[in-house]
Amino acid sequence: MTKLIASSVVRGSNQGESHGGVYLLDTETAELLQPIDWNKMDIDWEGRGWDRGLRGIAFFNDNVYIAASDEIFVFNQRFEQVASYRNPYLKHCHEMCVHQDHLFITSTGYDSVVGLNLTTEEFDWGLQLVSDGPAYAVRRFDPCGDQGPLQLNKLHINNVYCDEGGMYLSGIRTEALLRFNGKAVGVMATLPQGVHNAQPFRDGILFNDTRSDALRFESPASRKAYRIPKYPPHKLTHTDLDDSRIARQGFGRGLCVVSDNVVVGGSSPSTISVYDLTKDRPTNMLTLSMDVRNAIHGLAVWPYDWPTA
Repeated sequence: MTKLIASSVVRGSNQGESHGGVYLLDTETAELLQPIDWNKMDIDWEGRGWDRGLRGIAFFNDNVYIAASDEIFVFNQRFEQVASYRNPYLKHCHEMCVHQDHLFITSTGYDSVVGLNLTTEEFDWGLQLVSDGPAYAVRRFDPCGDQGPLQLNKLHINNVYCDEGGMYLSGIRTEALLRFNGKAVGVMATLPQGVHNAQPFRDGILFNDTRSDALRFESPASRKAYRIPKYPPHKLTHTDLDDSRIARQGFGRGLCVVSDNVVVGGSSPSTISVYDLTKDRPTNMLTLSMDVRNAIHGLAVWPYDWPTA
């Protein structure tokens, strides 16, 4: 059985309505829980999707870390909030990961990754990605100082992934999966514009090719591409808003690895699809909402016991 945790954002929602939440899903039984409904009243309402909803998900010492736009929330396994963290250089956060007792967070607004030391509970690491045409460089900064980057959102960095080989970064406008080895940054592989969740996988890379409405695995030996699920327009709800305020259906975002052959992808309206890379079609698909505004953001394998009342 595969148990998943997903976060979502709702674009174009009105104040007082839900802007998304957190879901737990058993892909075998289709059992669904929604332990968090994100309906806070103090959310910044400017911009499409920006400050509404919940984003990246990570785990450390039996706790669940979930990103909002400019704050990291910590929950126990019953989804009772036990802590939260803010930093001036967190803005429009997207995905995050845990590596060597640090939580690394993509701060999209600052073209940066900010590191929270999970032992000292202090922000002690900052890395800005800068570009000059096709060339990339990095600049380290102190996230607790006043010499950090400007809020430009030039590259729209939306994913960070760490392993023994380094830190991998990508975004809508990087057009590459970049690897930081601790000293310099280089291009691991080229990517199309508009991708989400790009990461090394097996002998290649795995990513949501969001602009092309596809989930892709590409390696020297093989290529796989899956169309993001779409629904007949008459089945969608909340389609009467101005287009600039809603997420289109088929927007692929959210991705996690279950095994060497099985991966899971998210899309809008909030849909979770299970893919076996030895097959040509998704092996399972679960729809959480037909509200076209409701889009999956973060997605991870749930590593703990299933919550009980």
